[in-house]
Amino acid sequence: MAGERSEEDIVSEYLDQNPQLAQWVDTCRTYCESNKQWEARREFILRNMEAFPTVEPGVPSSSLDMLLSLSMVWANHVFLGCSYPHAVMDKINEMGEGIVVPDPPVHKTTKDGILARGKRSTTTEGDADSCVKRAKCGPNELDGRPAGRTATRKSGPLPQAPAEHQPFFNRLYKAVAWKLVSAGGFGPNLDHFEILRSCVESCKETLISVYVPLKDIAGLPAGRTQKEGHVCEIRCQTVYLGTGYGRDESAAKAMASKEALKVFQGRKVTVKICRRRFKGKDVEDLMLLDEQPRNQGFPPALSYPFQDEQLEDASS
Repeated sequence: MAGERSEEDIVSEYLDQNPQLAQWVDTCRTYCESNKQWEARREFILRNMEAFPTVEPGVPSSSLDMLLSLSMVWANHVFLGCSYPHAVMDKINEMGEGIVVPDPPVHKTTKDGILARGKRSTTTEGDADSCVKRAKCGPNELDGRPAGRTATRKSGPLPQAPAEHQPFFNRLYKAVAWKLVSAGGFGPNLDHFEILRSCVESCKETLISVYVPLKDIAGLPAGRTQKEGHVCEIRCQTVYLGTGYGRDESAAKAMASKEALKVFQGRKVTVKICRRRFKGKDVEDLMLLDEQPRNQGFPPALSYPFQDEQLEDASS
């Protein structure tokens, strides 16, 4: 009816009447949130502020951290299909009661977790055929090209790979941001690997860790090559995240995880194709980068998931 006001109108009117609150709440928006996602999470924050009476806009506190963390959990559940322990789900469902998200995404699930995301609840015949073709392709049969033709391609990630991986790392960026907020912020005393692992698994992926003895790494400073220890490289979805050095594999993994989490401290993360050294050769690698300028080169690669048969034959 013409006389009815939408939830968005009510929120906007409330913020117009409280300009200081409006200015503060907008600082809680993350870089990767769309207008639709932010408007829903903003309403969640405003509706539940009374349940946290010690929260003062702009004043850091554990109550404010809890409210913002719960708002991210709720948004991840609504828009990304993330699931959490029953107690957490009950809490955010109660706090989100009455919030209307226009045209929300539909998440189809199986006993193993999220199956598909999107606004459509059915799959067209053409989409199904495309999925079947990709499932039947071998590792060298991307985009419908025969394996023989792909083997002649220059070794390295496909040109469209950064764009294909970017949506996942946008989701991971949000998951890491919420996790660090709930942990009190990025710091040296955190279990960096556990934070990174749990965030990646919440996005339905896994981390890959590769270890190499420090003395076996070519291209390191002369003084370092004489020291004992290990190097760890961490990847996710073939994308390089970080490298760490330590006295043993556990210490190297912890340092690599810390370096990887540093990338998530900026306003956004971007997947790019960059040049690196791998076994004494320059190769193109997929890397996750922040907005910080880098004057030095990247650490040499310990693994390379983009090798084709030609490169393998050349190195054998």
